[in-house]
Amino acid sequence: MKSIKEETNLNNKKILLRLDLNVPLLGDKIIDTTRIDKILPTLKFLISQNAKIIIISHVGRPKGKVINELSLKPICKDLEIKLSQNIKLISKNFKEIVSKDLFNSEDEKIVMLENIRFYPEEEKNDQQFAKLLATLGDIYVNDAFSCSHRAHASIHEITNFLPSYSGLQINLEVNALKKITSEIKKPITCIIGGSKVSSKINIIKNLIPKFDNIIIVGGMANNIIKYMGNNIGKSLHEENSNLIIEEIFALSKEQNCKIIYSKGVVVA
Repeated sequence: MKSIKEETNLNNKKILLRLDLNVPLLGDKIIDTTRIDKILPTLKFLISQNAKIIIISHVGRPKGKVINELSLKPICKDLEIKLSQNIKLISKNFKEIVSKDLFNSEDEKIVMLENIRFYPEEEKNDQQFAKLLATLGDIYVNDAFSCSHRAHASIHEITNFLPSYSGLQINLEVNALKKITSEIKKPITCIIGGSKVSSKINIIKNLIPKFDNIIIVGGMANNIIKYMGNNIGKSLHEENSNLIIEEIFALSKEQNCKIIYSKGVVVA
């Protein structure tokens, strides 16, 4: 995918910008704004090119239903402050909207569609849904690196209907990945987290030969702590992962890669 910086004419073009703004919320308060802060360079670049920006994103897992607690409203407000721009949150069903109605004046630069996962078609990678979404813009930009492995309509299927580019954050992530593939320099340590060890087993197996140390954190570490015979109480973990853990440790021993995880456990 080409970088959006390679597109020479963005003036007045409507950009469908897929972001991952899935930040932790407590009520209407944002607990951690890291994911918002990371995509500011892409937004500022598009603003500097006089583009019209239509933000697509999600929060949580509403499973195709409208859940008010998972609205993008707090994120929209946070972006308004950080960009010093008015941002209109469109709560109306986007299927009832036409492209020309998104921006009411020349001064409006950014609008945000409500949580895309309020629509069941999103996670089904529905072709007609993606096609309809594509009618809202002229160009599609994916800057949602952490969602890009998902075959969802606003990430995968939509690229069949619009000229598609990567955003600045995705470019940074890809360049970082090159440091552990084509440009690896040792000694090197990898920190990997998440909730499910089963979904990352192939990644870990591919990383073990490349790294001197792999530090496992989060819910994945709980699996190992439990495997080692410790009581983890009701801590997040995945059932039936012992064989996977045994496979990881056997391969790490063979490849002389040290697996590091928390040894101290407190159950309360």
